[in-house]
Amino acid sequence: MPYNWHKPKVVFVNSMSDLFHKDVPLDYIQKVFSVMNETPQHTYQVLTKRSDRLKEIAAVLPWTKNIWMGVSVENEKVSFRARDLVATPAMTKFLSIEPLIGWVNPKCLKGIDWVIVGGESGPGARPIEKEWVMELYRESRKQKIPFFFKQWGKKEFNADPLDPTMHKSHKFYAKGGCQLDGEVRRRMPV
Repeated sequence: MPYNWHKPKVVFVNSMSDLFHKDVPLDYIQKVFSVMNETPQHTYQVLTKRSDRLKEIAAVLPWTKNIWMGVSVENEKVSFRARDLVATPAMTKFLSIEPLIGWVNPKCLKGIDWVIVGGESGPGARPIEKEWVMELYRESRKQKIPFFFKQWGKKEFNADPLDPTMHKSHKFYAKGGCQLDGEVRRRMPV
C-alpha cells in the first residue's frame, strides 16, 4: 500500500501487534524494512516491547532515516529497553513512556531523540503521578529532546481540574486532558 500513497504519510507500523515478536520470522521483518526503505517519502514509526530481539537483529536490518524506532517503557523495571534501543543503528530513536504506571529514571533518556509520555485510560486504569511526568519533561528539556505529552488518561489523574483539553470540543482533546502546567506539549522530532 505505501507504494500507492501519493502524499507523504506518518505510518504507525503494526499498532496492535509487535514486529519484533519471537514468532515473526526475520525474513518477514526484512521485507517490511524493504518497503519502508523503498518509500522514503513516508515516515514509519515502529514500536516494540521486545527490545531484546530488536537489539539482537538490528544489525541485519537496513535502517534509513524515515524509520523511527521506539520502545515502550512503562516503569523503571523495563527501562533496560531504552538502553537496548540506543544500542541499535536506528537514526531516530524514541521512547513511548505510556502508559506511565510507575516512576522512570530520567537518565534513561540519554541517546533518545523523542519522548512520548501518557497516562493509562479505560476501565481499571492505574494512576499517573504528575511528578513522574515533570521529571521526564525537565530532563527532556535539559537534553533538548522533543517532548510529547499525550494524555493524563482519566480526569481524576489530571492535577488541573480546569484543564480545557478534557472537553471533547477542544482541538487538543485527550482522555483526562493533556495540558501540563497550562500548556499542551506535543513536540516532534524535525
